[in-house]
Amino acid sequence: MGELDADVLLAGVAAEVAPIGLEDVPELMSRVDRKYIVTAATMTALAAELGGRFAVLRIGTRRQFRYTSTYFDTPDLLTFHQHRQDRRRRFKLRTRTYLDGGGRWLELKLNGTRGSTDKHRIPYDDAPSRTLTREALDFVRDTLLAELRLIAPETLGPVLSTDYRRVTFIDPSGAARLTCDTGLLCHDGQSSAPARRDLVLLESKSADGKALVDKVLRGMGVRPVTVSKYCLAVAALRQLPANRWHPVLQRYLVHRPEPGAQRLVSRGSTGCWGQAAARGGRWAGPRGAHSGRRSSGNGAGVQA
Repeated sequence: MGELDADVLLAGVAAEVAPIGLEDVPELMSRVDRKYIVTAATMTALAAELGGRFAVLRIGTRRQFRYTSTYFDTPDLLTFHQHRQDRRRRFKLRTRTYLDGGGRWLELKLNGTRGSTDKHRIPYDDAPSRTLTREALDFVRDTLLAELRLIAPETLGPVLSTDYRRVTFIDPSGAARLTCDTGLLCHDGQSSAPARRDLVLLESKSADGKALVDKVLRGMGVRPVTVSKYCLAVAALRQLPANRWHPVLQRYLVHRPEPGAQRLVSRGSTGCWGQAAARGGRWAGPRGAHSGRRSSGNGAGVQA
């Protein structure tokens, strides 16, 4: 018997769950996030255990949505290295486009000195996903200074993108939600690294870290993992050291470029998309996670 396709399985699971519209989704502004990687078979068992206690997000006729995120970093990958070194004050910057739900946001995720994670974002529909406008750079500078007392880097440019599909299950009480990502593809214009099709990346988000999902998964012997889509993608595509993420890389991603195929990236360039940094964040086109973090988000829509 072949491996179950997690994307197909999730579409089937979502079709059987009572829907909830975006306008009815309770806000979850302050939350504890835990991530898991499970097989499609485990996802089936989890869905059965949850029964009818969760609703599925529906926008229009869709219950499964395509996302694409473009991540920005400095020429020497400051945010990647700060995350790899587990710096207490750090940030991550991306644009996230909801291909089916509509809309694009510029999102700045901050890790503070107390291990908390806060997400700040502004609407970004009028700007290309691989461009940092003057307004965006002002937003980054002001937020970093006000929230973390950090001076923003002078050069930030697009490094890579991740594409995936997401199903979001909502606890109607507002206490928790569960996002389920499948079909992850990491790419930077020169190479790509897909995730295994039989695996689901889950993120449990709850007000107190004691969500039903976490309890059920613990009872099934599934433990949280430390994972960041951006850091996994950088490590895989650039062949950079990633000891803390190595088990996830080995299990989750299908392919890492062979060492002989590694492209050389100097400290003065972020690769094929790195020319943006020299142009004030404008992209010129290609030339050839701790588990249990508490986070809060602001802005309209689903913080997922």
